[in-house]
Amino acid sequence: MTIHLITFSSALQKQTSIYKMHEVLLSELEKFYTIEIVDYKDLYTLTEDDFKLVFIATGGTEKYFVRNFEFLPQPVILLTNGMQNSLSASLEISYWLQCKGLKSEILHGDIKTIVHRIQIHYNNFEAQKAIRGKRIGVIGTPCSWLIASSVDYLLTKRRWGIEFLNIPIENVTNRYELISDDEVGEQAAIIAGKALACREATPEDMIKAMRVYKAIKQICEKEKLVAITLNCYKLINLLGTTGCLALSLLNDEGILAGCEGDLQSIFTFLAIKAVTGNTPFMANPIQINLKNNEIVFAHCSVSTKLTEQYILRSHFESNTGVSIQGILPTGDITIVKCGGECLDEYFVSSGRLLENTNYVNVCRTQIRVKLDNPADYFLRNPIGNHHMVVLGNYEKQLDAFFASNNCKRAE
Repeated sequence: MTIHLITFSSALQKQTSIYKMHEVLLSELEKFYTIEIVDYKDLYTLTEDDFKLVFIATGGTEKYFVRNFEFLPQPVILLTNGMQNSLSASLEISYWLQCKGLKSEILHGDIKTIVHRIQIHYNNFEAQKAIRGKRIGVIGTPCSWLIASSVDYLLTKRRWGIEFLNIPIENVTNRYELISDDEVGEQAAIIAGKALACREATPEDMIKAMRVYKAIKQICEKEKLVAITLNCYKLINLLGTTGCLALSLLNDEGILAGCEGDLQSIFTFLAIKAVTGNTPFMANPIQINLKNNEIVFAHCSVSTKLTEQYILRSHFESNTGVSIQGILPTGDITIVKCGGECLDEYFVSSGRLLENTNYVNVCRTQIRVKLDNPADYFLRNPIGNHHMVVLGNYEKQLDAFFASNNCKRAE
């Protein structure tokens, strides 16, 4: 791992003596990283793929920082050991950023603490790189009831570097008609064979659901999509089936797939994957017990790779198609949602999955979880309906990632 230190020093200080002046700090860092000292005047030699920190080497550098601020990485991470009044300059710069509503952090003091914080910022940097330039397909427009889940395409592209691509639902139905039963029959049998049971769904339902899966996958390959969100309810009227199984299988294969055309949720999928490497379960809160700080989440599609076992069911609301009733492992989980039209606010809480429930009048995959943070967030200040459940405790990593991108945490 290479750290490029964008170095600010006063005109009185010769650049050649920077390393010697700060040898104690830099030699300690070199035990963990490759260090490249880059004079701020040579900023143009670095690319967006280079990991950079701002190194305040001396006092009297505030004016140089201000002149070059727009070219510096965000958030601004200031490294200083205090030599030559460098800490004083860092404090002044940090407050200047604060007055402009911008985020910064000063790395100073114990080397272990500095290294720990650098690693967090590097992980965030890598996650941001993983998101930047990605294309998300919006198939069939968002469902009409998602009145608070819209996203401004232009502003989110500026903030995150992602692109939302609108795809007519007819692109799916047209491809669906060209796919024969024979093309998907063998794979449908394999999936059914791995299921613990098959209840309402018929063999004919399986074939139709698999044709939808193959049609959407073809679109993903053609458009180079890393993620899609599908207005699955339009398929019910057009094809007499749902997208639940298709979304499950796409998630199994690493193509992130969410329900109902929910733009904020599919971005949350992308962020979770970038930070943790894991695919989440998208769900509705359906019961909240404030006394026990517990919530039941449910939905009709989940990646089969997240489950210990799964049952093939019909879609709950329409009683058509094929959905997944997944049995998820108990243990640590994290609840996550990034929202707002600019995707600039978020909620995150660790917790524990206590049991898989089996209520009759609820979506098929159901889990009861106990949160580590107050569950009344969902009644006081929720970021919409859908929330993502990721297996494992990643609250600190996700909190650091969203906070580093100037997102506001909902409590």
